[in-house]
Amino acid sequence: MPEQQVPQQQMSGEQIKALQEKIKQMSPEELKEFQKKQCIFCQIVSGKVQSKKVYEDDDVIAVLDVNPANPGHILIMPKEHYSIMPQIPYEDIEHIFMVTKALSNASLRALGVQGSNIIVANGVAAGQRAQHFMVHLIPRKENDNIQFQVPQKTIPEQELQKVRKALSESLGAKAEESEEKMTAVPLIRKQKVVEAEFKEKKEPRKRAKKKEVKKETKTKGKQKKANEGINLDDIAKVLGPG
Repeated sequence: MPEQQVPQQQMSGEQIKALQEKIKQMSPEELKEFQKKQCIFCQIVSGKVQSKKVYEDDDVIAVLDVNPANPGHILIMPKEHYSIMPQIPYEDIEHIFMVTKALSNASLRALGVQGSNIIVANGVAAGQRAQHFMVHLIPRKENDNIQFQVPQKTIPEQELQKVRKALSESLGAKAEESEEKMTAVPLIRKQKVVEAEFKEKKEPRKRAKKKEVKKETKTKGKQKKANEGINLDDIAKVLGPG
């Protein structure tokens, strides 16, 4: 936006250097607040900047991209300011992608598209330009002239094993180079059921019989017991610090 570029153009080299030094001295909390004030997407969340909102709940907002790759290109982002994915709590990541899934399904129905690209540019090296984490949902049709080409390279077997071992150990798994099978610890978390506005409307249900209600309650009780059997403390010890 032109009004945001003017102050940057008027800053001298000394002022820019002073600002950079000031940023270096900031605590993580101060830096986050500074970024929030400069973040155009935080202003969209707060309503200071207008947007074409398609979904909102307590934690997530989704808006139409003003420069879309295709009609219906949606930006899904947390309301709280996070720059990159590792900063975001697990429950929030889970919720963001549940919303993304629902919006993807909605675009398939509403826009008559055949598919979608769901893209995250996580970090500057990955092409991230915004300082606010977001998921791009791009509806796709055949012959829409959008191409995402991932280069295919040949990597020596020794290098592949080295990468595999490093990733496995980072996840708390034990990998043997001589074996294809890997002993891994699943990344289990307690599931959070998200009730959101994007659920499909259902026809009003007739009154359930008492027997059916009792059966449903019994089933839920079994599921609860199964979830309580998961020892998250043991898993955390194996995985180590997050």
